[in-house]
Amino acid sequence: MKTCIIYHSYSGITRGIAEKIQAAIGGDLIEVKPRRPYTTLTAYSLGCIRARGEEAEPIEPATIDVAPYDLIVIGTPVWAWKTTPATNAAVNALQNSAGKKAVVFATCGSQAGEAIPIMKRGLEIKGVTVVGEEVFSRKEVADDQKIAGLIHAVTTAGSA
Repeated sequence: MKTCIIYHSYSGITRGIAEKIQAAIGGDLIEVKPRRPYTTLTAYSLGCIRARGEEAEPIEPATIDVAPYDLIVIGTPVWAWKTTPATNAAVNALQNSAGKKAVVFATCGSQAGEAIPIMKRGLEIKGVTVVGEEVFSRKEVADDQKIAGLIHAVTTAGSA
């Protein structure tokens, strides 16, 4: 099963989970970045305001063609209990996604709030069926058993 792992990572935590998935199953990593990078101050002020409004922002890459992939994995940090504006833009940027399956994950300080439902709604609009999900709190990002559970969800997604 050909897999792409799409993620936005501000601090590197979400990137770390994405890289562990890739190391375990292969696949292509696609990091989305805001065209206008955040500073520490703007991430926690402007970025969180945009996240609360479920806004999207210009990203690189501007479009993500998932036609060659059987499975999409999407990861996001949680800002103000929501997906980041870059993650919202990544979902909007998907092309040729109808009929695909996805596994989603979020990394957060303690609670993911609405992040997973927001990603699921956005993906459903694009014709994608979410077949697995996982949330990692600050304490769980280094939990090998929890990471193994996400990797298992990814590897079994083809049969879901």
